[in-house]
Amino acid sequence: MSESSTPWLTELEMQVWRRWLRAQTEVPAELGRALKEDSELSMQDYETLVHLTEAEDGRLRISVLADTMHWERSRLSHHLRRMVGRGLIAKEECAFDGRGAFVSITEQGRAALAAAAPGHLAAVRRVFFDGATDTELAALDTFLARVLERTGD
Repeated sequence: MSESSTPWLTELEMQVWRRWLRAQTEVPAELGRALKEDSELSMQDYETLVHLTEAEDGRLRISVLADTMHWERSRLSHHLRRMVGRGLIAKEECAFDGRGAFVSITEQGRAALAAAAPGHLAAVRRVFFDGATDTELAALDTFLARVLERTGD
């Protein structure tokens, strides 16, 4: 593509894009700091435990959890091993498929999530939602849905 045919961003688009890039870094970092103040959980631990509590019987196949979290299976497997070591989840082989395995949330994991949730949700509200109007949230929701449609997800 030649320079003359490059679809340059407008000033407003560039401003929004740069703020988006900064928000992708700053928001998770701030939420992670707040979570660490209240618990021993990382953002990744928290997300994993939430997905497990939402699953039937508190357990999921590792492959399903990886797809749900949009993580590579190898990355998730390493993370799950650390969570097993801390007693937050348990891993069990799949009886009907020798290649698969399940992970389930333990009582210790449920307790850790319950203890962390109030502070985490307060931080999400403070960092992300405070000051936003319903109209702004609806517009953001519509915009993000369209962006995600274009990612092929």
